[in-house]
Amino acid sequence: MSRQEFLVDIVIALPSDLPPERRAELVAAESARARELRAAGSIQRIWRRPGQTANVGVWVAESATELHDLISSLPLFPWMSVRVGALARHPLEDDHQ
Repeated sequence: MSRQEFLVDIVIALPSDLPPERRAELVAAESARARELRAAGSIQRIWRRPGQTANVGVWVAESATELHDLISSLPLFPWMSVRVGALARHPLEDDHQ
């Protein structure tokens, strides 16, 4: 099965009453897991959305099910709103090579 590209848009909304120590733990664990996914090639590109606790990225997985498993492995997943779109190669990409 070939790997597919997905556009993943994530918005994070942690509860305002979350204790600061727990927030720090979760953010550190999230950063560590995201770095693992980036090193493994699952996250190809990622950008922050200025002024928001949000990001958009190009993720790679063999299926939508695998993508779901990757995203849900993030420690902040319970507080995420995630939108996913499949990507297909555009003919203009061939002109760029």
